[in-house]
Amino acid sequence: MLKSMGQTTVAASVLNHFILAPVFAQKSAGRVVVVGGGFGGATAAKYLKLRNSALDVTLVEPSSTYYTCPFSNMYLGGLRQYEQLAQNYNALRAMGVQVIHESATDVDVTTKSLKLSSGKAIAYDKLVLSPGIDFRWNTLSGYDQAASELAPHAWKAGAQTVLLKKQLTDMPDGGVFIMSVPDNPYRCPPGPYERVGMIAHYFKAYKPKSKILILDAKDVFSKQSLFMDGWKQYYGDMIEWIPLSKDGKVVRVDAKNLSVETEFGQVHKAAVLNVIPPQKAGLIAERAGVLTNSGWATVKPQTFESALVPDVFVVGDATIANPMPKSGFAANVQGKVVAAAIVNALAGRAPDPAKYANTCYSLIAPDYGISITGVYEVAGGKLAEVKGAGGVSPKSADASFRKREADYGDAWYNAITRDTWG
Repeated sequence: MLKSMGQTTVAASVLNHFILAPVFAQKSAGRVVVVGGGFGGATAAKYLKLRNSALDVTLVEPSSTYYTCPFSNMYLGGLRQYEQLAQNYNALRAMGVQVIHESATDVDVTTKSLKLSSGKAIAYDKLVLSPGIDFRWNTLSGYDQAASELAPHAWKAGAQTVLLKKQLTDMPDGGVFIMSVPDNPYRCPPGPYERVGMIAHYFKAYKPKSKILILDAKDVFSKQSLFMDGWKQYYGDMIEWIPLSKDGKVVRVDAKNLSVETEFGQVHKAAVLNVIPPQKAGLIAERAGVLTNSGWATVKPQTFESALVPDVFVVGDATIANPMPKSGFAANVQGKVVAAAIVNALAGRAPDPAKYANTCYSLIAPDYGISITGVYEVAGGKLAEVKGAGGVSPKSADASFRKREADYGDAWYNAITRDTWG
């Protein structure tokens, strides 16, 4: 088990491998199209230009303003304003990245062409897909896109996040907030439990008679003992977690009545209902033919090139990259690996040895942070954790340590958003 400063230093050293790598300028430019302007895609586009300014790099992203999922829970808890989550693409444009605000609708991998919602097609030599997640609508009976307007998922930052915030604000004191959490894999494994802490913080200040019920489709979750200790310390009996083994799996949703039914027929009614549904890779990854039956993209661990379709690379939440989690930090690192791999491939060079890292900070209360860190390498043709290079926050840490972890998380967010979009 490592203390957080040590974790952060290890992860930073891996990042520096990509940030400080030499910049290559060459006349043999190529055409690279990146789909998705989040942590993975925007990073890939930026670092492609940094490594070879002669490359023709196009970023396709429908939204002119990107709202980050990281720190959206702080907005729900009243610790951030919504606009503090906003990122734009001005810095990437200034670097020479062509940014197109349209949706990518199809890929012809034979002719190497990406089709846009306007009907225009863009040719590429290499294609990077960072489409994030889509939802498996109706996997939970009764929960489709229309139902999410009544019982929001808020698992893509934007209008859904604002809707959930409004519902929490309008909820009467003494109401019950219910969250349905899916089984793995899904975007940001600790995200639901951080959200619980932030909403509990809001309730404690403004709606102290309210309760939180977590209905979980699994029996264990990331940083579980650390979360539970923090919940108990700050919020007492306000939070109840019901795992799979105690009938926590939701199988049916009645969004109009804000109620859910679990596997063994128990019905729970909420004042505010937050349903996080099962997930899969974004649709354009399916159209490109890079997904397995799991609904996620399988990639070559050395380069994150698709294992199914040549010259197509997939980064971020859309991938199967176990043991790496689906996180913004992981997507950012993967984007840098892909940028290096593409520049090398277009120049006829072999890929560099790849190292990956992830650090995930979670806030339980304004001055109470926890973290988990992992460092990964390619071993035996697969991604594997580097033993002894990661860990979680010490369970016995004192208040000053937890406060530093909260500060580190804030500094991490500022640094990674600048690194990705700045």
